[in-house]
Amino acid sequence: MIPFLDLKAINTQYREELIEATTRVIDSGWYIHGDEVEQFEKEFAQYCQTQHCVSVANGLDALTLTLRAWKELEKLKDGDEIIVPANTYIASILAITENNLKPVLVDPDEQTYNLCPVKTAAAITSQTKAILAVHLYGQLAPMPELMMLADQYGLLVLEDSAQAHGAAINGIKAGSWGHASGFSFYPGKNLGALGDAGAVTTSDDELANTIRALGNYGSHKKYENLYQGVNSRLDEMQAALLRVKLKHLDRETDRRREIALAYAKGINQPSLTQPILGSSTMGSLENHVFHLYVIRTRKRNALQKYLNEHNVQTLIHYPIPPHKQQAYGHFNEQDYPLTESIHQQVLSLPISPVMTDEQVDTVITACKRFEMH
Repeated sequence: MIPFLDLKAINTQYREELIEATTRVIDSGWYIHGDEVEQFEKEFAQYCQTQHCVSVANGLDALTLTLRAWKELEKLKDGDEIIVPANTYIASILAITENNLKPVLVDPDEQTYNLCPVKTAAAITSQTKAILAVHLYGQLAPMPELMMLADQYGLLVLEDSAQAHGAAINGIKAGSWGHASGFSFYPGKNLGALGDAGAVTTSDDELANTIRALGNYGSHKKYENLYQGVNSRLDEMQAALLRVKLKHLDRETDRRREIALAYAKGINQPSLTQPILGSSTMGSLENHVFHLYVIRTRKRNALQKYLNEHNVQTLIHYPIPPHKQQAYGHFNEQDYPLTESIHQQVLSLPISPVMTDEQVDTVITACKRFEMH
């Protein structure tokens, strides 16, 4: 079976470096808020082209604490509207509702599955105060257009970059387009820890200091608490492991793009809608880091069954949209037809930096044979 994602193989590549990093932390005797966290924050901020990286416990906290910080800084208040794509993972919505803010769901662009500037503009009201731009599957949302909208209407922009480490438009990286960005380092992400981890990137000094305090019990200074904060911290061990993997991220991204191009060229079946690779040349796909390679087909269930029978593991991202979840029952009757169609038709093919050319060819062949099946 070709695994959807072989995390063991991915991390085995760096086994000696990871063991060395682990040993360094153990021998230091310092396990929270130490040198490894400080160095990782500097390195990741530099990678993302921002002034600050504030590490937190996970990607959801990164989004939640950013919105909370804007409330503490009186840039948001209870009930303000936050525009967000309807077809995102539920974490994007949870961060909004956790802060007693109102998510305004918008059907995405049909080709990219990201926010559409025209639909986003149509959703703006006098109560709209922010846009939460999700870079779904690893492809950047149309940030130049969204930032122009934000400037026009005086809106905050929070990027959900959980799947888009290293993606860029015109050389400007995910995490540095908006006023802030939330990252996840969940093990399966392109930059994955060996446990839960997350971070916020921003070039706003005041915002960074506020998020840092909120994630440390609301404290800027030990035993002095400015806010009713939480405990959301990246530990030294995960920071050390992430420092190792950050060094290899661009090379792994290059391999993901190679596989994506092979899929795009090789599968090429009319009934299978493949990712739009944008206007980039074949040698430059900077706007997409292919955290996932997602195709669409009306025969999704049959294709998934066929691929599984032919030793290709696939997953569905995501089978139920947020507005149809029991957790958001008050949204259940709302109508987002494109979002619902996407969730009924998408299928994620295996894509990872450790896939061999032979495995890639096997996936392509299986998809093509399904069409003739």
